[in-house]
Amino acid sequence: MNIAVAQSGGPTCAINSSLAGVIKGMNLDGIEKVYGAKNGIDGVINDCFCDLSVLVDTDDKLKLLRETPSTALGSCRLKLPAADVKPDTYETIFANLRKRDIGAFFYIGGNDSMDTVNKLHDYAVKTGSDIKFIGVPKTIDNDLPETDHTPGFGSAAKYLATTVKEIICDSNVYNLESVTIIEIMGRDAGWLTASVSVLGDVPHLIYLPERPFCIDRFYKDIKQLHKTHKAVIVAVSEGLKDKHGEYVAADNQSGKRDVFGHKYLAGLGKFLEQKVCENIGCKVRSVELNVCQRCASHVASVTDLN
Repeated sequence: MNIAVAQSGGPTCAINSSLAGVIKGMNLDGIEKVYGAKNGIDGVINDCFCDLSVLVDTDDKLKLLRETPSTALGSCRLKLPAADVKPDTYETIFANLRKRDIGAFFYIGGNDSMDTVNKLHDYAVKTGSDIKFIGVPKTIDNDLPETDHTPGFGSAAKYLATTVKEIICDSNVYNLESVTIIEIMGRDAGWLTASVSVLGDVPHLIYLPERPFCIDRFYKDIKQLHKTHKAVIVAVSEGLKDKHGEYVAADNQSGKRDVFGHKYLAGLGKFLEQKVCENIGCKVRSVELNVCQRCASHVASVTDLN
C-alpha cells in the first residue's frame, strides 16, 4: 500500500522532522510510495498531492528537510464539518485517498488537527473503511492531552530561554527604574511562558493563563520589586484573562475569531506597557516575540528534532 501525510496549524521548528519521520516509512516492507497533501486536509479535499518518494529521495534531502523550520507541505486552518452535516466532504476525502491506494494517513498538528483525525477515524469505522488515520503531535504550546511533551515545544522553550536571557542582560545596563514586559505565546496553556523559569530568579514575575490576572496586584508586585531591583522583568502569556474569564487586553483586540472559534490575540504586552506607564511612571517597554518562537531554527533543540 501507499501512505500519505499532511501538516496543519501553526508551524514549528520540529514539524518537518516529524514529516521526515513519516517519509522514512518508505523503507518499511509493504510501503511503496509516500504522498504529501499540500496545505493540510484542504489538499486532500482538493486532490492536491505530491510524491514525496520522488521529491525526498536521498538521505541528504531528508536531513535538510528535518532541519528546516515551518511546514514544507504548507498548512491550513480548516475545520471539518460533522460527517452527518457534510457527508460529501468525507466521500471526497476517502475517494481521493483510495484512488492512490493510501492505506494510512498521517496528520501532523495540534488540538484542532487531532479533531480532524478523530472525525476521519470515526467516519472510517462507521463506513467500514480500512484506511487508518494517525495523529502526529505538534504544538509549541505543549497542550495536547495524554502527552508529556510535544514536538515543537522544546525548540520554542530553548529559543525563549536564550532570547529572554539576552533581554535581561540588555535591561540591566541603566541605573534607573524600569519594567520590561515580554509577551509569550500561549492562549490557554502557560507551559511555554513557564519554561523561562529555567533561568532562575529572573524574570521576576511570570503570569500564566491558568490563573486569573489582577491588574492592581500587578502594579503592587512591580512596586515591591523596585525596592530591591532597578530593572524588573515580566513574562506574560498572550492569553491572560481576568477573574471574569475575559482577555485582559480585549479592548485592544479586534474581537474576530478563526474558523475554530478562537479569538485573535495580540497586543497584551503593549496594553500592559501603557498601564505601567500611566500608573507607575517608570521607563517601560514591551517585547512581543511573536512567530520567532516557532521558527527560530538556529536554536532548535536537537532532542526535539530527534
